[in-house]
Amino acid sequence: MRTVGARLVSIEPGQVVIEWPFSTHLTQQHGFLHAGVVAAVADSACGYAALSLMRQGVAVLSVEFKVNLMKPAAGEHFRAVGRVIRAGRTLSVCAAEVQAHAAGQETTIAIMQGTMMAVQDNASLVD
Repeated sequence: MRTVGARLVSIEPGQVVIEWPFSTHLTQQHGFLHAGVVAAVADSACGYAALSLMRQGVAVLSVEFKVNLMKPAAGEHFRAVGRVIRAGRTLSVCAAEVQAHAAGQETTIAIMQGTMMAVQDNASLVD
């Protein structure tokens, strides 16, 4: 998230807001923010939202997600709001909405639905 300039703006139980600025270093061939950046920040928003409801000593991993890219990512800055839809002991279903902000206008550019898995924080995740 440091690479894209993202920062946590708000953390509440089951909901997280992440914001980041537009950067020409993160664009695709048409000058829009790259879809991979949008997906990565939405995934982080879902993951942190899920983590906010998990017990101490647990970390979170994405096990699946789907992204709908609804409009080109054009804006001065962007915001991803991640929310927990259903929190389970091991799996949590989350959703994120990503908005672009430009000239005082807010436009939803993407939505994500994902499943996050609780793992032991100190567990080795590589075989």
